[in-house]
Amino acid sequence: MITSAEETAAMALPPRYPPFAESVRRRGLDVGDVACGVLSRGWFGGGQPAYGGARVAKMQCVVTGGGETANFYARPLEGVTLGVDLDRMAVVGYEDRVRPVPGVEGTDYRADKAAPLFTGPAAVPGVVVQPEGRGFHIDGRVVRWAKWEFHVGFDMRAAWSSRSPRSTTLMRAGGGRCSTAASSPISSCLTWTPATSGTSRPSPTPATSASASRHPRSGAAPTARPTRPTSTAGHYADANGEPVEAEDVVCVFERYSGDIAWCHTEAALQVTEVRPDVTLVVRMVVTVGNYDYILDWEFKTSGSIKIVVSLTGLLKTEATSYTHADQIKVDAHGTLLAEKTLGVFHDHFVTYHLDLDVDGATNSFIKNTIVPRRNSGDTAAGGGADTTRRSYWTVRREVAETEAEGQVDVNGGAPADLLFVNPGKRGRIGYEAGYRLIPAGATAASLLADDDYPQRRAAYTKKQVWVRPYNKSEKWASGLYAEQSTEDDSLASWSRRNRRIKEEDIVLWYTLGLHHVPYLEGFPVMPTLSGAFELRPSNFFERNPLLRAKPPSNYDYPNCSFGAASM
Repeated sequence: MITSAEETAAMALPPRYPPFAESVRRRGLDVGDVACGVLSRGWFGGGQPAYGGARVAKMQCVVTGGGETANFYARPLEGVTLGVDLDRMAVVGYEDRVRPVPGVEGTDYRADKAAPLFTGPAAVPGVVVQPEGRGFHIDGRVVRWAKWEFHVGFDMRAAWSSRSPRSTTLMRAGGGRCSTAASSPISSCLTWTPATSGTSRPSPTPATSASASRHPRSGAAPTARPTRPTSTAGHYADANGEPVEAEDVVCVFERYSGDIAWCHTEAALQVTEVRPDVTLVVRMVVTVGNYDYILDWEFKTSGSIKIVVSLTGLLKTEATSYTHADQIKVDAHGTLLAEKTLGVFHDHFVTYHLDLDVDGATNSFIKNTIVPRRNSGDTAAGGGADTTRRSYWTVRREVAETEAEGQVDVNGGAPADLLFVNPGKRGRIGYEAGYRLIPAGATAASLLADDDYPQRRAAYTKKQVWVRPYNKSEKWASGLYAEQSTEDDSLASWSRRNRRIKEEDIVLWYTLGLHHVPYLEGFPVMPTLSGAFELRPSNFFERNPLLRAKPPSNYDYPNCSFGAASM
């Protein structure tokens, strides 16, 4: 752990260290034009210096240039790394592999600095109108909307969470209540930078589990917030254990996207029915270094929960000697974004830990695998039908008995529905009450070798789905101190016990993964990339709950007309 006070003290060391000052001078810079940050050294086995067991962190630097650009991430002081003993607050290691410094032109993203200014097409401003007022209610930390009721909490490492004393619940018709997600923190955010530019030797940056709330907020800026939101504060303990209030860290709002929840038209009967897809979104925007993560939980009137992770902010760049793509003859480990500026290839992994209590704590994990069959024509044996068709597909139901059977790579093997059911709770038709997991993009798995140190710390990134028995002490997928993890305290190591998960209190660990290949359109600021997964009711209700939804009202809005003149 590195406290903010230690970070501040360490940042004052490099300018007073003579070899560092000389490195800066050799690059034609002034020490005042450079700023350094504190990072974990990570764990790379016995080959790295031990420093006598001292608490040693590494420092890397960027060129701030007296405020010439707000995007100092695009101007790294490449090749310079310092080792700092945080207890003695002294530099104990230094390396300078002398690399060029990227230029400042074209790096700034501020509206008043971008050139040429505002020459692109602009969308016409719009606004959402709610003539009957806001549809959700907040009582302290409890949010109620439609048939949903949940508690909004805050965790300095796990972002916003819904947990005890009130679970996330969905009300069934007739007054029954069913818990669908009792605990839902983000377990870890991992960003891997596998190598530096092609002109230098590989320099792995360790997989990190940065605090998801390093710089949390409910919206990127007032103008980027949705209409009629409600923001809530969060509390955490500082390095001295004193409580600190962080304002506006979680934003709650209703989303009117124009999407359709369900519809049908029967022309012969002149019948058209439609219900709009209005949802409730709980959002947190987290800045971790150069990246901004938009974390959305979207509650639907259909009973679904959609969890979305969006990435934006600034690309991770490194300095290089290349000035044109034609000069690159070897693997550069990235994309040349500008002269002497390389956008490195890297991964993003965000892991969610969900304690799924579907209609109670005793649940099972089921894989309904879709399998092809040949039509034998033998109806008596149940292997076919009396038809000229030669093939069909059916569903093979498999109930996972142990943890090994609860691990799934959603990109491999036959297609399957993944369900969490309560074997003791059946509906009128006889099916078990359940929810199914639906991946919706960003399903990349790690490609690193199993013996690579970052992969050993995060072995669980080889598969997206891990189902395990609930254990209060098993909270962080990479271990309590992810950067220093030696793989013994991690999701993958816990799962080697291969415990029983059938008809047990089980939890779901789901990892969203993205292989990030930079492109020119992502520089200097990156358009948002998103991935998601959905928890959708499966035989949980007796029929579609949207049938209880009111048809949309036709309000006479002022200044609103539609016709040939308005086209």
